[in-house]
Parts: sequence; structure tokens; C-alpha cells
Amino acid sequence: MSKLYQVVVREFEGRDEQEVQRIFREGMQEMVTDTAFRGLTHHPESLLLYLAITVSCLWLSQCLWMIVLVPVALLYGRYFFSFREMTRYTKRALNTDMADIEGFYMKEPGSCLWVALVGDAVVGLVAAVKKSSERHRCCGVGMALGRKVLEFGSSQKFSKVVLGTTNYTPAAHKLYRRLGFHCVGVTNGYHNEHGPSLLERLFYRVHYHHYELKEIYGLVTKIIS
Repeated sequence: MSKLYQVVVREFEGRDEQEVQRIFREGMQEMVTDTAFRGLTHHPESLLLYLAITVSCLWLSQCLWMIVLVPVALLYGRYFFSFREMTRYTKRALNTDMADIEGFYMKEPGSCLWVALVGDAVVGLVAAVKKSSERHRCCGVGMALGRKVLEFGSSQKFSKVVLGTTNYTPAAHKLYRRLGFHCVGVTNGYHNEHGPSLLERLFYRVHYHHYELKEIYGLVTKIIS
């Protein structure tokens, strides 16, 4: 049974910057194993391809060790490309919006970033950006942050709130649905702006889930209450 914590959500302050950046880095690193290993079960076409590669190598070499060596090599390939893509994305973010949180999120109209606190510790974060078009999990942090975003969206009279994720953790998607979001589509998610290479298509196949919540004015009162 998880412990009960009192979660406090407030707007970002300058003194939170290092902790927010740390949580962001750690969260992105967790996505490495999520996309490399847990995500594999969501891509049967990749499993079939890897099986075909293993059988082909076994047949060509007539070496039983291929049954072990090839799958290990394939899993390492998935981990390597997941690590590379997540590291690339993290560096880009830390050199752009996460490098100037105050200017990017707190000074722009219709944008804001909040932090969740348990005691005096910053344990989570969430941000809202207006577009022209393990330690403290299972204790309500995600729900509290999600509610804050929806409350903000309602106050700003947003027509809808959208979010996207490559997270394969069932608990994350359950949280989005509890907040009232509906999945409106799933596409391949690649961070490479120039498109995936052949090796990336082989080792880094991720599903990008698109969620929307429309007509938030009436829904927010129901969800927050």
C-alpha cells in the first residue's frame, strides 16, 4: 500500500530551477528503458522481425549460440538507439525552454509551469503552453498537476487541451483518462527532426499517443471537485 502524502502545487519560482531540470532529466532517462524494453511488447511487427533475424542467423551459421547472441545484440541495439534519442531530446530541451523556464513559461501569456511539492521537496512538474492552432509516485502528484493544468486552461478559456506521450506505462494512460482526456490517435513517434534512419526504424519504434480534452469549461469543475 502506498503512503499518503499531502501534495501542494504552486507556480514555478526561480529557486526551483535546478530541481525542475533534474526531475526532467531523470524522467527522460526513465523513458530509455520504457521505449527500449516495455515498448517492444507493443510492436509485434518488431518481435516478428527480430525472430526472423535470429532464425536466419542460426540457419546461416549453424551455431546454436546465435539463439542467445542475436537477441542480446538486438536488445542492446534498442537500448542504444533509445538512449541516443532520449539524450538528444533532453539536451535540446535543456538548451531551449528548460534553460530559461522563467522566460519561456512564466512570462508568456497563456503559458505556465507548476511544481508539485511533498513537504519542502519538489517532486514533479507540469507545464501548459498556449498554441495558436519513483519516489513519489502513486500518491496523487500526477493527478494534482493535471488538475492544475485543466484549471489554468479553463481560466484562459482554452477551447481544448491536448497532450502527447510515448509512455507505455499503463498507469500514465489511466491517469489521462481519469482527468477526462480521450485518445484520438496513435502515430509513430520519432524525435529526429530529419526523419528516422534505417537503423532507427529497426531499433527505435515508438508509439506516440495523442490525447485531447474538449469543452473544458464544464468538465474542469467536475474533475477538480
